Amino acid sequence: MELSITLIIVIITCLVSIGGFSNQRIVDDLIFYGPAISQRNQWYRLLTHGLIHADPAHLIFNMIALYSFGKELERVFSSNCLFGSYGKIIFVLLYVGALAAASIPDLMKHKDDYHFKSLGASGAVSAIIFSSIVILPTIPIGIIFLPVRIPGYLFAVLYLAISAYLDRRGGGNINHGAHLWGAVFGFLLTIALMYAMAPLDVIENFKDQLRADSPYIPVGC
Repeated sequence: MELSITLIIVIITCLVSIGGFSNQRIVDDLIFYGPAISQRNQWYRLLTHGLIHADPAHLIFNMIALYSFGKELERVFSSNCLFGSYGKIIFVLLYVGALAAASIPDLMKHKDDYHFKSLGASGAVSAIIFSSIVILPTIPIGIIFLPVRIPGYLFAVLYLAISAYLDRRGGGNINHGAHLWGAVFGFLLTIALMYAMAPLDVIENFKDQLRADSPYIPVGC
């Protein structure tokens, strides 16, 4: 098995998360906590919350999704039709940047909230999935608890709409806002970087993928 950046992220996240299951100090030191950031300048928490998870199911779900989408996205990013030798660097920036981007709205709302905490890599995983959808918009994606797979672009619309609704409604233990903003970050950053750096045209690729019988890696990837 190739030791890709995706696999390295999965391994590190699993090791830290598993440590946190039996050591509350690890969780307390790494979790997103507004007052610790705004009052004690512990800005690293914008990133380190992605290394810990609430329970094994939370960790497994995120890491399966990350590995499933990330290993292919990392390879495509490094191809000549996208970012070439910069591909792996951009992949890391996408993942790490999404951790922070998904937490900034929470920081704005909860910087002095002593009761709000958040953890998990879901925002960054959402960014990886939505970045994949930019390049392969018709890739079939399953919906949890439903035995169907739908094209990526339809999944994206449903995911954003549901996440926005659940975030506005509030309640529960899932940070839907992090899912939403991580996804938006991944989508917009990928489009921006493709326009700035990649030979592959975003719009033309989208049209070609829609016309094709099945999703395909663009020529040169």
